[in-house]
Amino acid sequence: MQETNVYFYITPIALIFILLEIAACFVLKRKLITFNEAVANFGTQLGNQTTNILVMVGVFFVYGYLWENFRILTIPINWWSSILLLLAVDFVFYWVHRWGHEINILWAAHSPHHSAEEMNFFVALRASVTQRLCSFLFFWVLTIIGFQPVHIYTVVGIHLFIAFLHHTEFVPKLWRPIELIFTTPSHHRVHHGVNLQYLDKNYGEFLIIWDRLFGTFKEEKEKVAYGILDHPKTWNPIIINFHFYIVLWKYAVAAPYFWDKIRIWFMPAGWIPRGLPQKELPDITTENQIKFRPAMFANSKIYLILQVALGVGLMLGVISNIYGWSTSEKWLGAFLLWWQIINWSGILEAKAWVWLSENLRNVVTAFAVIIFNEIYQPSALLFGLFAIAAFCIFWTFAYFRPNSPKLATA
Repeated sequence: MQETNVYFYITPIALIFILLEIAACFVLKRKLITFNEAVANFGTQLGNQTTNILVMVGVFFVYGYLWENFRILTIPINWWSSILLLLAVDFVFYWVHRWGHEINILWAAHSPHHSAEEMNFFVALRASVTQRLCSFLFFWVLTIIGFQPVHIYTVVGIHLFIAFLHHTEFVPKLWRPIELIFTTPSHHRVHHGVNLQYLDKNYGEFLIIWDRLFGTFKEEKEKVAYGILDHPKTWNPIIINFHFYIVLWKYAVAAPYFWDKIRIWFMPAGWIPRGLPQKELPDITTENQIKFRPAMFANSKIYLILQVALGVGLMLGVISNIYGWSTSEKWLGAFLLWWQIINWSGILEAKAWVWLSENLRNVVTAFAVIIFNEIYQPSALLFGLFAIAAFCIFWTFAYFRPNSPKLATA
């Protein structure tokens, strides 16, 4: 099953685009990427990649059952059916995306992606655990039509990569005919806008014609302020992923009427139960927006860059067969990966607990990798693992203690 995981092949291509954007920012001296948000976005994506395994299992078993027993046609995969499937995926996704903004519980799944307060390829990586699971609750109709589950899963991955390319400020408005038909970075910048006139616009990922047809299109004019109205105020990937579920739960608990406790989850985004204070939408612009930029531990950038590289290696072991890990080892690897990215958030927010947690994680991860790969004999690889672990432990002891110097990032 792992051989069909299209995300294993898309990941290195996405990394190349990220490196190109970083280089462009450096050469052109454009401050479009902040280190702390970029690391938080990247870490969130590494963790969320572990859910692709669950999604893939669901697709092949649930979608497979529907295709085997209820399909109307049997559509072979070729050039024309691939295009047709891409258009069908895009149409379904338009509605999934729109409902993700218009229904509270679906916004809870989708909002982590919008909580980023800048626009670059790192933001495209800030996906949501539950968004991935929710999206595939809607594509099942394509199996009934006659598309095979493996083809749906693959094309959805390609569709997601197309969406990845929209998350940049380097590409200006394009030639008018292109802007009329296809979703461009300009259109998607609007979609991420928290400016009043940009809220809930431009849902299309491949074609913008759906927005033009269904009245949700908005052209980019005023400079876009990015983010969400109720920001989680953290880099912690757990809180980022489940922040709005907690908001809804608090509304449900506080609602005076029992019926409102239930329907809060399914009402339009922004609806507040009866008897609770109502809120007016603030007019946020690039001039008055206050972004989340807490102080981080000083001397942490080199360490976090190394950890990002190590996190990619660990993630590849979890989502593929590249290291030959067993299923139980992959589950433990996924746990270690989440532990790693949670600790990143502790470093980025200068949390007192990260000193103990990161030292313990470094030791556990080093021994887990040695055991998983059965590296028991003296070798360059074993020496390298111990050297990396020793460096990480030394750096953590030296710079991430509760009283270590902090670095303002505002």
